[in-house]
This record gives sequence, C-alpha cells and structure tokens, in this order.
Amino acid sequence: MKVAVVGSDGQLGADIVSQFGDCGEEASSLTHLDIELSSFDSVRECLQATNAEFVVNTAAMHHVEKCEQDPARAFAVNAIGARNLALVTREIDAVLVHISTDYVFDGTKGEPYLEEDPALPLNVYGNSKLAGENFVRTLNPKHFVLRTSALYGKHPCRAKGGLNFVELMLKLGRERGSVRVVNDEHVSPTATLGVARQIAALRQCRDYGLYHATAEGSCSWYEFAKEIFAAAGMPVDVQVAHASEFAGKVPRPHYSVLENRHLKAVGINVFQSWQEDLAGYMRVTFDASVA
Repeated sequence: MKVAVVGSDGQLGADIVSQFGDCGEEASSLTHLDIELSSFDSVRECLQATNAEFVVNTAAMHHVEKCEQDPARAFAVNAIGARNLALVTREIDAVLVHISTDYVFDGTKGEPYLEEDPALPLNVYGNSKLAGENFVRTLNPKHFVLRTSALYGKHPCRAKGGLNFVELMLKLGRERGSVRVVNDEHVSPTATLGVARQIAALRQCRDYGLYHATAEGSCSWYEFAKEIFAAAGMPVDVQVAHASEFAGKVPRPHYSVLENRHLKAVGINVFQSWQEDLAGYMRVTFDASVA
C-alpha cells in the first residue's frame, strides 16, 4: 500500500512515518515545503505525484492563541485545507485519515464524550477543526476522522515552542523545584506513538467514519504532572494553580475526555492506559538519566 503523511515533520507525523516503516511500508513524507493545504492546486499536484492509496493528514494550525488572533488563517488551513485533501483523495480514490481534536466539544458533559455527542467548540481552533471534519466526512466517503487529545511525543512540537507538556514539566521541575498546574481541566493524555499504531491498524479496515482515538482513562493536568514526576523519580512540589493565574487564556473545555467507542465496536482499539503510555514514553525518550 502506498502511504503519504502530510505534516510528516511534526510531533505526530514523524511517529506515523516511523510506524509504517516498522510495518514494512514506506510512507511519502510531505511537509509544508512540499504541500500548501490552503491551495487546491498544490494539494492535487503533490498527492497525484505520490500515487498514494492511504493519506494521513496531521498538518494543522494547532496554536490555540494564534488561531484566535488569525481566524482567517486558521480556517484556511484547518477547514479549507481539509476540504482540499478530501476532494483530491476522492479524485485519486485514496483513503483519507484526518486528525481532529477534543476541542470540538464545550466540556460541559462531565463524562466521556462519544462520537455521536453534539459538538460545540469554544474557540476558533475548535471551530476550524470541526469545519474540517465536516468537509472530510461529506466529500470523501473513504475517510477516517480521528479525534485525539493532549498529544505528546518524542519529536518536537513546533506549535508549542518545541516542548510538549511532559518535557515542559520536567524542565520547570529541574529549574524551580516546584510547579503550579491547573486541576480543573480533564483530558486523556495520549502519546503520539499510540495514535501512530492505531492509524497503522486502520489501513486494512473498511469501517470508515468518525472515531475517538485517545489513551484509556483520564486525569487533570495537575494529576498528569504528578504522574510525570513520579515516573521520572523527581521530588518536585506540584501545586494546584487557579485558572486566573493564566491571564488572557483562550476559552478551553474543562472536560474533554473521549471514549473510543467506535474503535472498540469494530474490534480495532489498540490504545492502552494513559499511565502505560507515559511510562513507555519515559523509558524510550528519557531513560534513567532523566532524574
């Protein structure tokens, strides 16, 4: 199977390329230098040249604050870009795997969101990603839209200055000996390697549609931070921060835990618990020298 990964130099995209390599399938790596999602002509020219049968889109405008400041660009990339990919992949008869987000929900449900729950984003980023989902779902019947949450991985996260949440906590812990983290936002922290493995498992699946794709279980950012330091063996004082300490913060859902109901229904859910994800990430990325 010929695979193309859009956003292959990103935190998730790099792991997907490696995962397909581990499966014995070489993936075409497409970065922003190769393809401009907001341009239909660029998308068509690039994907036709790859002869891809299975296209994975991880590229997006992820930075929540920057999306709020420049909604036109956010929609050009996250919505129109998804539309262009859906149209071209339908044209070349390729499967499209499109990565979306837990931020399509407003966080008021208080229990894990199912794929059927109504989406009501709180910010520009969530709205632009939801628009992208709708384009993909209506324009290419051979699609997998995967909503995931709180990603972290061994490759740099450019949208967050190169540091994911785990790395940021370890850096602050080493420098300060204490950190303050909010305890009123609940997510399912998910390692990018877990998502990459799930996408590789989808390549033989024909049950197209919308799927939630996160590590099992949930926690607050405060609880996640405490687990990070415990796994690293670092004696850091983790304190609860109030949301008001982060002035100018764009509205975010306070509860955006996702349930992988559709993956489980078709028998292809490969995710493990978020604690197992974190332990595996710490072993591979930092080893014993982290402390």
